[in-house]
Amino acid sequence: MGTNPQSTLLTRRTFLATSACAFCPWPALATAPIATASKLMPQVKPRLLVLFAHPDPNVEGWPYKGFDFEGRKKTLLAALERACPGIEFVAASAQTAEQAQPILAQHNSVDGYVLYLLGLPSNAGRPVAFSGRPTLIVDDLYGGTGQFLGLYAEALRKGMPVAGVASSRIEDVAIALRAFEALKKLRASTLLDVVDRDISQAADLYRQTLGLTVQAVAPDRLNAAYERASLDDARPWARQWIREAKKVVEPSTEEIERSARMYLAMSALLSEHQAQAIAVDCLTLFYSGKLPAYPCLGFFQLNNDGLVGACEADLESAATMLLMSYLTGRPGYISDPVIDMATNQVIYAHCVAPSKVYGPSGRANPYHIRSHSEDRKGASVRSLMPLGEMTTTLKVIPSQKLVVFHQGRTVANIDEDRACRTKLAVQVRDARKLAADWGWGWHRVTVYGDWRTLLETTTRLMGFRLIEEG
Repeated sequence: MGTNPQSTLLTRRTFLATSACAFCPWPALATAPIATASKLMPQVKPRLLVLFAHPDPNVEGWPYKGFDFEGRKKTLLAALERACPGIEFVAASAQTAEQAQPILAQHNSVDGYVLYLLGLPSNAGRPVAFSGRPTLIVDDLYGGTGQFLGLYAEALRKGMPVAGVASSRIEDVAIALRAFEALKKLRASTLLDVVDRDISQAADLYRQTLGLTVQAVAPDRLNAAYERASLDDARPWARQWIREAKKVVEPSTEEIERSARMYLAMSALLSEHQAQAIAVDCLTLFYSGKLPAYPCLGFFQLNNDGLVGACEADLESAATMLLMSYLTGRPGYISDPVIDMATNQVIYAHCVAPSKVYGPSGRANPYHIRSHSEDRKGASVRSLMPLGEMTTTLKVIPSQKLVVFHQGRTVANIDEDRACRTKLAVQVRDARKLAADWGWGWHRVTVYGDWRTLLETTTRLMGFRLIEEG
């Protein structure tokens, strides 16, 4: 059955890969990928001001008169540094709002604030909470609770980009701080969009709302990279995909080799632009004869390896996949959801899905290599994904500063020849209400795990709204 990904993500990554030949030692791949996640991941760290707000220890209040605030600060800061090696912390303290304001002015170049409420009475947290900068407000239990209860809600009501944690576990603070890391990486990332149209307005929107660079790539450039990709380099990838597949149904070896050349072409573009994600207007380009092979198997490999390959030049879904990869270490996959009211299920259908839903180092699930469904050409993937697991399905909509999401538990890999090859069925809370609530386009992105709390934190720090569908 499902587990809590926020506490078991590292454990899952220690599992051995499983497939039709799980215990057979496959030979090492002869040709390394041109673009690897480790080389392309943004090497950035957010810098955060931790402001400890508390009263004079000689004043009566919470926790109590004479409390050792200095010792508590050292303990908490050391714990944060151990739990969050990817973040640089700068610490300061204030007892009053007047003391806090010059501290904020001095540190106005940081990526955000962590407001730690240690005790009462103190109004030092107010300038931080209402600064307009991304701020995580943390209640040190039995210390700042009276300030946390009220200040946090007030800041949210006034539209401040704040999130809150009141927990006896320092791990919950560390999990919330992942949002700062993910957003910093997103702002340092590039998404390539292979399209035959002008996307300059969309690129401006994504830069302004997410800090993400979106760069158009003409189809001719992808095709030129495809022509440069040698068959000798492509064949080892084709052999690996065939060997690891539970079965190959329609595609010939030659077709899968063409897919491998397309993978190498996309990988080369990612490397050339130091990009972390690529979206391709695949259906339009393939149907019009402007693409020599479907990118489905290449997307499959990129997503398994920790990068992002996104179908149909869908920038919203591609940005969603990239953000969730940074937040969770797990791939998302785009789908055309099908709602079945008879079973209270959503079936996430598409011709691309990863086989490493727990991340690049996690165990793999079986998959089939099939033709692309709509035209019965090319090569694509039917991924047979784990069952009994919670999933979070969402989409980031920059034009409205909005994230929509719903959740459910995986129950079946549907075997149905109609529509897209991968069909993951998920039991949801209310399929009828989900259908009635549906908006913002057909596509959604599904990620294994229960990421509700982390999504709430992240969207609040972004200044986005979060709407639960269904």
